[in-house]
Amino acid sequence: MDNPNRLAIACAHALRLIPVLLALFQPFTCAASDTMPSGYAPLVRKAAPSVVTVIVEELSVGAGERAAARATADTGYDAVGVIIRRLLSGANGSPRGDDKEFRALGSGFVIRADGLIVTNRHVIAGARTVRVRLADGREVPAKIIGVDAVTDIALLKVSAGNLPALHFGSTQAVSVGDAVIAIGNPFGLGQSVSAGIISARARIIEDDPYIDFLQTDAAINHGNSGGPLLSTDGTVIGVTSAIFSPSGGSVGLGFAIPAETVVGVIGQLEAHGRVERGYIGISGQEMTPQVAKALGMKTSAGILVTAIDAAGPAVGALWVGDVLLSIGASAVTFKNLSKITARLTPKALVVASVLRAGKPQSVALTIGQLPDPPSDPALTGGEDTWVPALKLGVAGTTADIRKTIKANDEQSGLIVTQLRPAGPGALAGLKVGDLITHVGPKQLAGVADIAAIATPTPQAPLLIRVVRDGSAAFIAITGQAEP
Repeated sequence: MDNPNRLAIACAHALRLIPVLLALFQPFTCAASDTMPSGYAPLVRKAAPSVVTVIVEELSVGAGERAAARATADTGYDAVGVIIRRLLSGANGSPRGDDKEFRALGSGFVIRADGLIVTNRHVIAGARTVRVRLADGREVPAKIIGVDAVTDIALLKVSAGNLPALHFGSTQAVSVGDAVIAIGNPFGLGQSVSAGIISARARIIEDDPYIDFLQTDAAINHGNSGGPLLSTDGTVIGVTSAIFSPSGGSVGLGFAIPAETVVGVIGQLEAHGRVERGYIGISGQEMTPQVAKALGMKTSAGILVTAIDAAGPAVGALWVGDVLLSIGASAVTFKNLSKITARLTPKALVVASVLRAGKPQSVALTIGQLPDPPSDPALTGGEDTWVPALKLGVAGTTADIRKTIKANDEQSGLIVTQLRPAGPGALAGLKVGDLITHVGPKQLAGVADIAAIATPTPQAPLLIRVVRDGSAAFIAITGQAEP
């Protein structure tokens, strides 16, 4: 009979302890609430109004290159070439697949209240018009102040009143593991924010020797290009530019152009509309202990000169076989040569130290002007030509285009860029990316050779030679579906 009484007494004691326990835990609960991190919301509220969407209408997209890219997109051919992806986006993150007007979307950010905006060069390359959609929804025209192909930076200017601006920080103030956020317009969806850390510093990608990229695992995708990468203090430490992605989407390997590089470039773009860099016009190879020993050197210092640009400034000053040890006060290595020369002033006279035939020498070098790199093949070339008789579009080709579509051995030909459904070309089984080399016995040299042909009929079929996926065949076009 004692059990009920004991239970009641125990419950009474437990109830008396509740206020004591509450009093003990209350300070800790309040303290935890007071110090609980608020995430990135304050940073985003501060930075997001300065981030813009850059909208362009393409002017000179190469129809041939575009068709070749579409033809090989799903085959895995030249897969290495699409691993590093610049972050330009169409409405769905892909190049246009038809003949409609194309609006490409990228990102940018305001760096000065009077409307100065930074973005990537590849976002606006080939644009007929550039417009900027501000965070408040306004869409205004933008003027291109200057572009730099080497660093992929462009400077725009809009007139939209007093705008909130972001400020550049220093990459020296951040370390691997530090938190960062990226703001941009992925896949044309609208402004989005992602968070991550600095994954690595001084990355070199795409064989680009001029930029030591910041690597981040913050999710960035097509359309983020030109947007800011921000540290937790709200300063811009980089401009998002590329991703490493076999799939095309973010896999946690994003790259940003460091703030210091961007600041140096935009200063020259605003002042001169372009960036001038030094150039000496040589190729070299990394020194190894074996090569150094063969040259009679005790250490593997410098680089071995393997070729000299026949029209470059090093002609007569450097020789093939020289070991270039230093330029001015800077010791030369295989990895830093491009950076050293790019920082030199064109037309300046510098002294280089070389080892020539086993003997140290000093030679005078007049620095040249670094030429712009070749244009992106996807943004070069002309528009396609419509062939009414076949209801298809064709464009001229280059050796690179023919190589891409596995037609290396062909000396010329026209690539099919678009097809009208139920048109004679489509009914005969032609596909975008096919190379037409002959109409009858005549080899095609240009679009004029096919543009004015007569419409084929079952009574008067048109014989054409087509190369597809490395194989050539003749096709008779009749204007009717093949049985």
